[in-house]
Amino acid sequence: MDGSGSGAAGGGGGGGSRFRRIPRQSFAHLKLDPMLDENLEQWPHLSELLQCYRSDWVKDEHKYGHYESVSPPSFRNQIFEGPDTDIETEARLASARRGKAEDGTDDDMPSTSGRQYSDAADVSKHFGQSPLPAYEPAFDWENERSMIFGQRTPETPISHHGSGLKISVKVLSLTFQAGLVEPFYGTICLHNRERREKLSEDFYFRVLPSEMQDAKISYEPRGMFYLDAPSASICLLIQLERPASEEGGVTPSVYSRKDPVHLSEREKQKLQVWSRIMPYRESFAWAIVPLFDNNIGAVSGGSASPSSPLATSVSGSSSHEGMFEPISKITLDGKLGYSSGSSIVVEISNLNKVKESYTEESLQDPKRKVHKPVKGVLRLEIEKHQTDQADFENISESGSVTNDSIDLGDRVTDSTFAKCPSNGSDGPLTSSSKWTSGDRKEVSGNGSNAPDFNADDFQAFDFRTTTRNEPFLQLFHCLYVYPLSVSLSRKRNLFIRVELRKDDADVRRQPLEAMYPREPGVSLQKWAHTQVAVGARVAYYHDEVKVSLPAIWTPLHHLLFTFFHVDLQTKLEAPKPVVIGYAALPLSTHAQLRSEISLPIIKELVPHYLQDSGKERLDYLEDGKTAFKLRLRLCSSLYPVNERIRDFFLEYDRHTLRTSPPWGSELLEAINSLKNVDSTALLQFLHPVLNMLLHLIGNGGETLQVAAFRAMVNILTRVQQESVDDAERNIFLVNYLDYAFDDFGGRQPPVYPGLSTVWGSLARSKAKGYRVGPVYDDVLAMAWFFLELVVKSMALEQARLFYHSLPLGEDAPPMQLRDGVFRCIMQLYDCLLTEVHERCKKGLSLAKRLNSSLAFFCYDLLSIIEPRQVFELVSLYLDKFSGVCQSVLHDCKLIFLQIICDHDLYVEMPGRDPSDRNYLSSILIQELFLTWDHDDLSQRAKAARILVVLLCKHEFDARYQKRDDKLYIAQLYFPLIGQILDEMPVFYNLNAVEKREVLIVVLEIVRNLDDELVKAWKQSIARTRLFFKLMEECLILFEHKKPADGMLLGTSSRSPVGEGPSSPKYSDRLSPAINNYLSEASRQEVRPQGTPENSYLWQRVNSQLSSPSQPYSLREALAQAQSSRIGASAQALRESLHPILRQKLELWEENLSAAVSLQVLEITEKFCMMAASHGIATDYGKLDCITAIIMSFFSRNQPISFWKAFFPIFNRVFDLHGATLMARENDRFLKQVAFHLLRLAVFRNESIRKRAVIGLQILVRSSLYFMQTARLRVMLTITLSELMSEVQVTQLKSDGTLEESGEARRLRKSLEEMADESKCPNLKDCGLPEDALFAVPENFSENRWSWSEVKYLSDSLLLALDASLEHALLVSVMTMDRYAAAESFYKLAMAFAPVPDLHIMWLLHLCEAHQEMQSWAEAAQCAVAVAGVVMQALVARNDGVWSKDHVAALRKICPIVSSEITAEASAAEVEGYGASKLTVDSAVKYLQLANKLFSQAELYHFCASILELVIPVYKSRRAYGQLAKCHTLLTDIYESILEQESSPIPFTDATYYRVGFYGEKFGKLDRKEYVYREPRDVRLGDIMEKLSHIYESRMDGNHTLHVIPDSRQVKADELQPGVCYLQITAVDAVMEDEDLGSRRERIFSLSTGSVRARVFDRFLFDTPFTKNGKTQGGLEDQWKRRTVLETEGSFPALVNRLLVIKSESLEFSPVENAIGMIETRTAALRNELEEPRSSEGDQLPRLQSLQRILQGSVAVQVNSGVLSVCTAFLSGEPATRLRSQELQQLIAALLEFMAVCKRAIRVHFRLIGEEDQEFHTQLVNGFQSLTAELSHYIPAILSEL
Repeated sequence: MDGSGSGAAGGGGGGGSRFRRIPRQSFAHLKLDPMLDENLEQWPHLSELLQCYRSDWVKDEHKYGHYESVSPPSFRNQIFEGPDTDIETEARLASARRGKAEDGTDDDMPSTSGRQYSDAADVSKHFGQSPLPAYEPAFDWENERSMIFGQRTPETPISHHGSGLKISVKVLSLTFQAGLVEPFYGTICLHNRERREKLSEDFYFRVLPSEMQDAKISYEPRGMFYLDAPSASICLLIQLERPASEEGGVTPSVYSRKDPVHLSEREKQKLQVWSRIMPYRESFAWAIVPLFDNNIGAVSGGSASPSSPLATSVSGSSSHEGMFEPISKITLDGKLGYSSGSSIVVEISNLNKVKESYTEESLQDPKRKVHKPVKGVLRLEIEKHQTDQADFENISESGSVTNDSIDLGDRVTDSTFAKCPSNGSDGPLTSSSKWTSGDRKEVSGNGSNAPDFNADDFQAFDFRTTTRNEPFLQLFHCLYVYPLSVSLSRKRNLFIRVELRKDDADVRRQPLEAMYPREPGVSLQKWAHTQVAVGARVAYYHDEVKVSLPAIWTPLHHLLFTFFHVDLQTKLEAPKPVVIGYAALPLSTHAQLRSEISLPIIKELVPHYLQDSGKERLDYLEDGKTAFKLRLRLCSSLYPVNERIRDFFLEYDRHTLRTSPPWGSELLEAINSLKNVDSTALLQFLHPVLNMLLHLIGNGGETLQVAAFRAMVNILTRVQQESVDDAERNIFLVNYLDYAFDDFGGRQPPVYPGLSTVWGSLARSKAKGYRVGPVYDDVLAMAWFFLELVVKSMALEQARLFYHSLPLGEDAPPMQLRDGVFRCIMQLYDCLLTEVHERCKKGLSLAKRLNSSLAFFCYDLLSIIEPRQVFELVSLYLDKFSGVCQSVLHDCKLIFLQIICDHDLYVEMPGRDPSDRNYLSSILIQELFLTWDHDDLSQRAKAARILVVLLCKHEFDARYQKRDDKLYIAQLYFPLIGQILDEMPVFYNLNAVEKREVLIVVLEIVRNLDDELVKAWKQSIARTRLFFKLMEECLILFEHKKPADGMLLGTSSRSPVGEGPSSPKYSDRLSPAINNYLSEASRQEVRPQGTPENSYLWQRVNSQLSSPSQPYSLREALAQAQSSRIGASAQALRESLHPILRQKLELWEENLSAAVSLQVLEITEKFCMMAASHGIATDYGKLDCITAIIMSFFSRNQPISFWKAFFPIFNRVFDLHGATLMARENDRFLKQVAFHLLRLAVFRNESIRKRAVIGLQILVRSSLYFMQTARLRVMLTITLSELMSEVQVTQLKSDGTLEESGEARRLRKSLEEMADESKCPNLKDCGLPEDALFAVPENFSENRWSWSEVKYLSDSLLLALDASLEHALLVSVMTMDRYAAAESFYKLAMAFAPVPDLHIMWLLHLCEAHQEMQSWAEAAQCAVAVAGVVMQALVARNDGVWSKDHVAALRKICPIVSSEITAEASAAEVEGYGASKLTVDSAVKYLQLANKLFSQAELYHFCASILELVIPVYKSRRAYGQLAKCHTLLTDIYESILEQESSPIPFTDATYYRVGFYGEKFGKLDRKEYVYREPRDVRLGDIMEKLSHIYESRMDGNHTLHVIPDSRQVKADELQPGVCYLQITAVDAVMEDEDLGSRRERIFSLSTGSVRARVFDRFLFDTPFTKNGKTQGGLEDQWKRRTVLETEGSFPALVNRLLVIKSESLEFSPVENAIGMIETRTAALRNELEEPRSSEGDQLPRLQSLQRILQGSVAVQVNSGVLSVCTAFLSGEPATRLRSQELQQLIAALLEFMAVCKRAIRVHFRLIGEEDQEFHTQLVNGFQSLTAELSHYIPAILSEL
């Protein structure tokens, strides 16, 4: 706004005087008639006009606000890590790679924070940057202001020569083929070909032959021409003259003749001599040069046609073909930019020779014959200059021209000048006429900028100045005279002399010096001459005579023309002219005529030749015919052509000089008739007329005042309506107000009291209901003008009052308005407010504009008068518009506040009472808060916006950067936070965008508050809670979402207040203004001026940007297309942005999110410190504010800079408040914290991971003091299990199998580091004190930290991690390998045993898995285990019906029900886990499930013991029905047991197999043996097939699976490497009391004699072998190996297979084998005989089993039996080999066997009936024959039996 900084203003919003003087420069340096300069007193209107054109303009520097902002902060990339990213390290490496060139300052780029704890005295005690700059990163005060409705925009002053172009023309040279020996003269002017109209006055030039040149005049002046706009019809008209040719001498035809081309020596001499003595000239040649192509827009390449200098497009054929011959080419090699435009050298070769009778009209005639061309070339340099305000503002006080505004590069591509897109940079363009781009730099010797003006430059007056609809701004007052033709009866050589005379009294009197000379630098002349028309009967002239006029002319002022004839022959002396006649033209009658004038020619002059009386004495030539034709053109800004204006001026003079009658009715009429003046005239004299009217309003009588006021309103309304410019504030009026109006320069009292009185009385009459006519509406429409006028008048008065007393650089103190005036202004204001109120309701747009004007009125007054007086007006306004009013009215109120609060000194305003704080800020806060409660959504958004913009304005304001200022501002706005807390629903009703706006404001206020903030927490617990609710909202709404998250959301969150697709939504989190900024930026396709914001990514992006920017417009088109669809996602829009813009957007969002988090963290820290001293109101039992906000921190996506700042605070919080935070009330909090710490411990980024480990240590440390570590262990275990469901613990390997993922590995690493003193992270690096872990909290004496405790904790977590991992890795084979699946469930159940809920959950999973496999017994065991967990907890709590004995009974069934869990069951009660589920009912439920499953497994004896545990419950509850059911069940169970036992085939509940695994493909199973428990119908072949199937699928191409068929011991090292082996053997379960060393064969049914719990943990199998190497031998060689396996735990277990932990083997010799075999049979028979029976009737089953055993013992066929033993050991050779002891044993066994058989046969006989007689007989026979056989070997047998 102030280009040159001149004037008295010292810049700055503060110091210096308020007004800047802008000196006026008038480019026609006019001296008015010296006689008139003195006695202007007689003509007040003239002095008014002169004052108007000459006095300096006064510009109020503060009117449009002044704002200096500090440079915005630079942002750094914030790094947001996911579990799998480590951007921080990448960035570090990248910046290291970039080389050490940019010295190592930003190597540590990522560590932006952590600063707070450094020792360096950091001025800011803040953790991060303020969130506001990141929220509003492109804050532009100008732009924000311009959005305000009715915003005033500063107009640049109208320059003297309109806008448009300024073209300078300089004649370089003139050459003829014939040679240049005589001087040539010429004129150049602008001409409009179509309108045949001369556009400017003539510029005269001369070209001298070299020998005549005068060494002194080296500089040929340039002609400056002004143009409105380029158009094809505008051209330069060039006319050449040469000395009138001598009769009989050398004629002009020599210059156009074909040959001889050159002048002969004689001709040359003649010409030289003649031109020296001949002072008169004749016209010689002319040319027209079009300045612009006729098709400026078209760009066609090569038509060979004349091109034009200023449209550098190479195109278009000119309408006059003969204009120039195509000569050469134009080369523009891109050097267009010097000085300030581009100068082009034009060679004009189409000079047309003049025929006698040519006129300017005939030149235009298309039918005319082409004149004979002159063979010569005129070279011109044409240059375009800028005529923008630079000219205007660069005139410094002295009026000389400075040239600092000429920027070199900028104007090259100025569109009006160069219409071709390749603005001169694409190599040479070809065209016709010869144009060379000459470099004018050489002129100004040292190559500095050649100044744009030169004192000698000729400024050609632009004739359109007098016809434009614009106010005259400078003084010009002259008359152009154009003699056209003189027709006489005979040929003469005629020329005319023109002079201006004051009167006609004395013929000999000298004329006035009023003629402008043609040569530069000469003073005004007394007369001027035209060309000579040689030998013509009708003489035509092409001259322009410029006459300076007197300021006031009398009827006697006249022009006198004298006609001369001159002989063109050389006699002895130079030719003398002879007077032929005269003509006279009085000014007053003809001056304003524009048409042709014809005058008669007088022969002789006599005194008083003008008077009618003298006319008779005159003698006329040609019989008094009007032989002389001429034209006039009056150009004057002093003499109005319009009669009504002249009238008004006249009456004004009379009134002022008091020469008119006192009632002034003529003046009234003159004033009233102003409304009929045509608009052009009105505009031209706008300034002086307004000044005069104001003068009258200021000191006329009342009638005059009113009339003048009404006239003024009328004029203003017309100007506003009739001008081209449709802005709300018309540019001419604004110019008048801002620059021209200076309140009469202090020469008379200020205008404002008078003006406000007149207007006020009009307004009051309207208010009282009088009819005030249509003028009143106009007054309202133009109110802005009057208000601004009043303000400027006051301000000028203030400036003048204090002008002398003020020390330099200080502002004038506010002025106290006089009571009367102030009262008047109050009343006026009141009336206007009522108008706004009334008209608003009708929805008239006028009302809104008036409202803005009133607001600006207050705004302006604040800088001038005492603010408290302005507050009167403001409060008047607020009373009128109080509360939540209609939406339209409310909108007005918001605009009003917006405008007032934009005042430069808003922050420094006082309160209404001396004791109050800033009045404006308090009403602002109140009103904005009201607005948020308003129904109108758009207004809510607007109110929020107003606030943000204001705070941004303060934040960036260079004046308020000190801490105290910021504190003061924060205190101003602090009440807002109070209001929000008082009425939170208002806040919750806002939509997300508005909430963000409000929260940013809250954060900004809180950030700069000192201890005031604590007030917000002192009132009540609830209020403090609400404050932290706001903080949580901040974290939620500003959380940084990765673009990937955004994809899903789209913009479904579009706010209901849709401004429609006008501003697409690029970002949800940044300020709404950003969307406009980005759409603008992408529309302009400019590369944003982004400083590479120290991030390596910028370097990366910039390198790609050298690509042409064309595609981005495509992008932008895409963006537009998408934004116009309502659901266009923000994502798609972002994609459409230019990469740099997108980069910026992301950078801003990251920083916003980081800044918000750090800010909230800072507040939280402050709060914790305050809470420690109990100085605030909060719930000290729970500290819910702290816990809520910490949970909020953890659960959001945070940048590294945040985590770095967070953990020291985390530590401090637990230091200060550990006891409260670790209490049971805060379980949920702790659990969440634990969860998130574990989550962070998985991160790949080292900085985050190590901090998480420290966090875990801090938790453990606190738990050591404030709770049982067991409980922490439970919590961590719980959270670990939750985390496992979120984190991916496995990842696919390339071969399709799964492996442990990086996350799992990192978690394991973190858990190990946590407990390892040597590996755990360094606390100091992370900003914590080094002894943080060992520091002892208050009230404790000894340090309780113990690494072993931590180790125990960490190990149990690792166990859980491993179990989870293993389970996850099995996912792919789950369905196939049911054994492994069950095992993994089991492992999980055991790992999570500390947490009953999880323990139970995994046991139930396991139970289900077993039921699917139909392993009923195992499933039942799971149910029992679950019941056991519940029972133990109940017993520990003493609230069940069971005691420890019951638990012991349960343990017999399921050994896993251990006793160690009891202690921790209580610790395990974490919210959502624990006690609630552990009830008697749930125990009973699981016991009943176990019962059901056991009975499915047919293990009835277990069912019995389980039901016995259920019965006490029902007893205690007296649930007899249930008891009855139970007992019925029991009966059934016992009967089933009986049935099992009495069955002849012994009952087996399962079969057992030993399986050995050998081969590395088995992984963990390699070289291990397991015992599998399978259903009883599974045979060896079945299990082989099943296992082969499971493991074959796991083999790859390099491995095969092989089953080892026998049961011998496997030597693993001797097996083939590439093969995997399975060894499967059936085994038998071993009873608890069985003697494994006995050599008997084991028959299962023998051991089932009594009902025992079938719980087995030992198994055996026998393997026969021979020692002689044969595979098979007779009984005598057959050895036997008995292998006993012990398993880990007992069957039925929770899983189907148990690991073998011990394996022993015994060997039996052949004879022992034999003895054992016989003893086994004896025992079986004896067992059958001796088994007691319950009743005699129960004989049937016994008979059957007896028959079976006997048949196998005594039937003769069974040789292999007893008999074979005898043959093997007692016959011959072997008998001798046996030791005698063994022999004895063998014989004893045989004898006993036979004895038992005999007994059995007897019993058999007793039992049988008829049908079995035959069988008995067979048995007896068999026995006898067996006895007979045996007697061979044992003779004693017969005697025994």
